[in-house]
Amino acid sequence: MSVRVRMAPSPTGVLHVGTARAALFNWLYARHHGGVFIVRIDDTDLERSTKEYEDEILDSILWLGLDWDEGPRVGGPHGTYRQSDRFDRYREVARSLVESGAAYFDDRSAEELEELRQKAQSEGKHPGHYIRRPDQERTEGAIRLSIPQDGPVVFDDLVRGRVSFEPQDIDDFVILRSDGTPTYHLASTTDDVDYGITHVARGEDLLPSTPKHILLTRAMGHTEPVYAHLPLLFGTDGRKLSKRHGATALSEYREAGFLPEAMFNYLANLGWSLDGETTIFTKEQAIAAFDLANVSKNPAAFDPEKLAWMNGEYIRAMAPERFDELIRPWIEKDLGRELEPDEWDRFGMVSPLVQERTRLLPEAAEQVRFLFADFESYDRASWDKVMTKDGVAGVLDRAIEGLEAVDPWDAVHIEEEMRKLPAELEMGAAKVFQPVRVAVTGTSVSPPLFESMAALGRDRTLERLRRARRELG
Repeated sequence: MSVRVRMAPSPTGVLHVGTARAALFNWLYARHHGGVFIVRIDDTDLERSTKEYEDEILDSILWLGLDWDEGPRVGGPHGTYRQSDRFDRYREVARSLVESGAAYFDDRSAEELEELRQKAQSEGKHPGHYIRRPDQERTEGAIRLSIPQDGPVVFDDLVRGRVSFEPQDIDDFVILRSDGTPTYHLASTTDDVDYGITHVARGEDLLPSTPKHILLTRAMGHTEPVYAHLPLLFGTDGRKLSKRHGATALSEYREAGFLPEAMFNYLANLGWSLDGETTIFTKEQAIAAFDLANVSKNPAAFDPEKLAWMNGEYIRAMAPERFDELIRPWIEKDLGRELEPDEWDRFGMVSPLVQERTRLLPEAAEQVRFLFADFESYDRASWDKVMTKDGVAGVLDRAIEGLEAVDPWDAVHIEEEMRKLPAELEMGAAKVFQPVRVAVTGTSVSPPLFESMAALGRDRTLERLRRARRELG
């Protein structure tokens, strides 16, 4: 059997990292088996669905490195992959189920239905005992699926094992509303049948819907797909991941300077493991090893700090040319202008050192801002911590005196001169070099000092040292 899986986002908001993780697992399963990965747009909520959200979702999926074989932008044998184009098909299915006796019309109010449910509950009966209409000729109101009472709904979940739902716990649920619009249950199940979906891997929050989808599939005369209900993502505090834990949209991480390959690797680690030991692995390794049956049923913790660590590992491992290519737009965005050729040459002098110290791309831009722009004020925390101590004025005086004579102006000769100062001033190296760093870069956090001064140039370095000395009075 050829594997056909799908991702079915609703364009009513941005792509959540949990949905992205589910898409990733589906994609890996399809690629592992040489199957088909489908993207379809579940936009039955016409009022809240927007083209902007749809584009954001599709762009985020592509950024993560997931390509799809059928769906928006690429087409496919089923024509449309957007639910809003298929309302006539859903109505056709609903009416055919009424004709077969598997479903029925119901025009009662919500209040009436609730009274009937409560009565059924008090008498220990299935709600359908009172909700079902005896006449199947009615042609108005919502359409409900009639739940068979001949036994439990049992299925083998690839992640959770055998799962069973008793029929009395499943309401006769609405599949087509009275205004002719389909519910999620009808639209999703019909699409899965029509598109030949073989495996449905989705969040465990949708587990209560699964018996409904199975019964609906069977009522349509088809065999249900294999299900795999993935564990939800939690924050590091053990609670369901939400905005209180920080960013939850994939696009927010992209905009924060995370790499797609790091995000791919990190999400793949949430609930699945390559071999129980390897943390960092390639996309190809993941494809070769992935199996839905090996996904843990325990919740996975999404930890932004671990993600940032992994991102740093990927940055340090990349080719220097790629780092330079990736970081330039961030530097120019930070400056609000394009870099001049000589400025880019200046960055090249410290680029390897910056790459080694970067976890997120914006951090690199912040580290080298001093090379391209004069700062109006010093980082206040750095100034208060470093520049207010005894002896700082003497340090700057001696640094200015020594550096004025350095020739040629390069990191080797700058270091040679600066290394003399701690012994001459009878001070620790940190108490000498940190004030110079704050004076030259405006902050106590920067690339290595001597290379930074070499890249900045003699005149600007001395000018900034003199300015800091004046600030001290």
